[in-house]
Amino acid sequence: MLVAVAMFFAVGLAVTVGWVIAREVRRTQVFLWLPGYLSQKRRNRRAQRSSRRDGETHVLFCMVDHFEPISAGSTRDQEQSRMRAWLDGYPRLAGRHRDSHGRPPQHTWFYPIENYRSEYLDGLVELCQQGLGEIEVHLHHGHDTSETLQQKLRQGLADFSKHGAQQTQELPSRTTYGFIHGNMALDNSRLDPAFCGVNDELTVLRNTGCYADFSLPTVPCISQSRKVNAIYYATDDPGQPKSFDTGVEVEVGGRQTGDLLIVPGPLSFNWQNRKWGLFPKFENSELQGSNPPSASRVQNWANQHIHVNGRPEWAFVKVSCHGAEERSWDALLGEAAEEMYGSLEARYRDQSGYRLHYVTARELYNIIKAAEAGKTGDPSQYKDFSIPPYHTHSATVKHSR
Repeated sequence: MLVAVAMFFAVGLAVTVGWVIAREVRRTQVFLWLPGYLSQKRRNRRAQRSSRRDGETHVLFCMVDHFEPISAGSTRDQEQSRMRAWLDGYPRLAGRHRDSHGRPPQHTWFYPIENYRSEYLDGLVELCQQGLGEIEVHLHHGHDTSETLQQKLRQGLADFSKHGAQQTQELPSRTTYGFIHGNMALDNSRLDPAFCGVNDELTVLRNTGCYADFSLPTVPCISQSRKVNAIYYATDDPGQPKSFDTGVEVEVGGRQTGDLLIVPGPLSFNWQNRKWGLFPKFENSELQGSNPPSASRVQNWANQHIHVNGRPEWAFVKVSCHGAEERSWDALLGEAAEEMYGSLEARYRDQSGYRLHYVTARELYNIIKAAEAGKTGDPSQYKDFSIPPYHTHSATVKHSR
């Protein structure tokens, strides 16, 4: 009898554990990206060991912000308060931190073009002119066609150009931009037209001047690509969604191919923070109030060692946030942010064998292209390698107000 009861409870426990595991697998969509993660992890670890053995490792840190002061139901007072928090708080935070070249942290504000308001772009330009970051393009959209998406992007770029944003300091000036999809549905990858609807979005982005996409990772969303922790070119298939699921990795001596460069942030597991004490939580390199930065997360990001193949000594760390959300201000402007930058500097600026570089999204792209072209040495000398700075950094730019 006791044996039967024990077997009953053992079977029940096994079924329960199996159900919990299956639910977590579905929730995190881990079946999409785990094979790619494991394969890339082995390659990146070898590259990391190689860079340490052969000389200095340069860690390039890039913060991309889904910056949305206008939210559903927000009042003008709330929106202005959000903008003021950054105008007041970020220069103070950045003033206390420096990379290996004495440069303060760089923030890239991906502002949603569908919520354009001149006063908020002017505020971001003020931060840009203080040397603290750059502006790029964010867009939430749905039920679009190629034509309507292109119209939205061109209108948004025209609005931004009034502030010098996305206009390069060269003759003739170019219109160009980095992109983050606001609905985590790049190239219709959520398979729901309400979140995008455009199967040839990569082509539309390329044709309107986009130099790279910075949306990934999107775990636990189904839009997460199978290719993980690698910088690669995606080729659009206009008849199918999610053309960025695979691609050709950037390499030294290679050349641009396909339609759009995909620049992901680190994706891995966080074994120090486990659900129910059993299952590791995923690390999607997003900073938020409920998951603030920490010294252990900083090390986890760098250990993924995202790099251009053949240039292992340049390691790219791109993390994301929603900076205008009040619940995330401590993580981005308060004590947690102080800990993050302090950890970066203590580990990758102050220790021998490392150099720390704070860069914007545009600069990160330029350094990637420099690596592809075979450039070596200090990557900071290539911040403007392919795309010059925007006019938001020019003293001649006129604010709209």
